[in-house]
Amino acid sequence: MEKLSKQEAKRLSPGALAFYGDSVYELCVRRKVLSLGDRPSAVLHNMSVKMARASFQAAGYDKLAGTLSEEEADILRRGRNATGLNAPKSSSSAEYHKATAVEALFGYLSLTGNETRIEELFGIITDENEDVKG
Repeated sequence: MEKLSKQEAKRLSPGALAFYGDSVYELCVRRKVLSLGDRPSAVLHNMSVKMARASFQAAGYDKLAGTLSEEEADILRRGRNATGLNAPKSSSSAEYHKATAVEALFGYLSLTGNETRIEELFGIITDENEDVKG
């Protein structure tokens, strides 16, 4: 997929940005888990699940709040306020909305070719969260 302009990416719905951003976030999680050492695939999977669940992403949302540009904060807000979201039983509605916001931001940044910023933000989300190492 070709890189989108910021205007083109902003025209996408928050749900579409989050749909794409979910896969971007998942790749970040898998790279992080592998960087922690070679382990059996079941252990890697369990570590990944912890980092991909809505509660972990919601905690990441809170960490990102003061570190974003105005443009990034706007995308995050749009993602959080997206309608039509049904939280799974494993998370609250508030957590799910925050997780969707993080995914929307990651989708936006990826679609506009800002992979470096994704890595910076993912580092903020994971470096302070001690419950990653399984």
